[in-house]
Amino acid sequence: MGDGRRASFKALYNVLFKGAYSNIELNRAIKAAQLDRRDSALASAIFYGVLERKLTLERIIRQYSSVPFRKIEDKVLIILEQALYQMLYLDKIPDSAAVNEAVKAAKAMRLSKSSGFINGVLRSFLRADKKYKMPDREREPDDYLSVKYSCPKEIIEIFKASYGGEKAESILCASLGRPPVSAAVNTLKTTPQTLIEELGREGVSARLSPLAKNSIELSGTGSIEELSCFKRGELYIQDEASQLASEILNPQPGQRVIDVCAAPGGKSFKSAIMMQNRGEVNSFDLYPHKTELIAKTAERLGISIIRASVRDALKSDGQLLEADRVICDVPCSGLGVLRRKPEIKYKNTGELEPLPELQYRILINSSQLVKKGGVLLYSTCTLNKKENNDICDKFLSENKGFEPLAIDLPDGVSREIDERENCLTLFPGAHNTDGFFVGTFIRCE
Repeated sequence: MGDGRRASFKALYNVLFKGAYSNIELNRAIKAAQLDRRDSALASAIFYGVLERKLTLERIIRQYSSVPFRKIEDKVLIILEQALYQMLYLDKIPDSAAVNEAVKAAKAMRLSKSSGFINGVLRSFLRADKKYKMPDREREPDDYLSVKYSCPKEIIEIFKASYGGEKAESILCASLGRPPVSAAVNTLKTTPQTLIEELGREGVSARLSPLAKNSIELSGTGSIEELSCFKRGELYIQDEASQLASEILNPQPGQRVIDVCAAPGGKSFKSAIMMQNRGEVNSFDLYPHKTELIAKTAERLGISIIRASVRDALKSDGQLLEADRVICDVPCSGLGVLRRKPEIKYKNTGELEPLPELQYRILINSSQLVKKGGVLLYSTCTLNKKENNDICDKFLSENKGFEPLAIDLPDGVSREIDERENCLTLFPGAHNTDGFFVGTFIRCE
């Protein structure tokens, strides 16, 4: 097995069977293998491709395997999925190479008894012209969508219940493929155009982002951390949707901002930059290693007004001064970032049920930190009305001290669904951002 395939195998195994996070695990595997740019690209393509298409690939294995699916060893399953993904979706890799590398991998891992089985499954698939049977779309619509877009039916039902069938399929379609790499420009140190020129000299293509201000989209980056402009603190990675949330909040120089669930810190950084590094930004998180990372990044960016410290967003300590702006970006199901973290699809959906109650408790507790006339922003990176619009509706009905604050839609952004004027849902298919939700309130008493 080539180095790129071997690195992707190790990362896949740790994500699927050890609970590791995809982005962290892939970076670790690539660095450990000391891959060059070409092999790194292959490892990334196979790794994310298998995660994105896992249910589709499993469907094929079930149809062509002589062994019951439940009895296939975990490592053998990954080898098969890697090979099938290459055969179906990577045009530049010959089918014979995908098969041969899979057999070699099994032997190298001392799975010699399974090498014949792997070869048999893959050869049978090739003899059938790489065809496989899909569920009938009319009789089994959710099964069909599940296989086509490799998404569990439980998640499909969440999308359909929230936004209807047509929008649900649009979300599913947009969940496949890699998202754009967006970076926020640190205007304390440079300008977007200057940064684009600097990146070009380092071999990185960059262009102005279409939605967020002072934001750029990158391609051909390699390791972003190794770029000179990154080391100088002229940019940090943040999806446009998250950047737009800070723009909607519109913090001003000299104000006090509290970010109650701040890690990894993007909204705190964007706020501080918009405030021209004048005022105060309190960035809180539950875990010390995360607040340390926020502080380290703030130092790299040359931001001096951020104070990162540990705090439980569910607890009231009574020591914080009321703020002009409070950011309440709560823990969520992450269904808006499936193309960025495809392993989320395969988690137990039962874990999602307690989230709305937790989110509402954090929002209620955070609302106590807003001064009269101040703004409270609630946000998630999920597409689920129970975690988004329903939370905002409940908050307004039960908290008479707050009123909805209408969102002035950014240029190029339109509402895709019927929702209150203080709410905005961003969809990957329509806006090419993460799936994201923002709700805004103003304290009136």
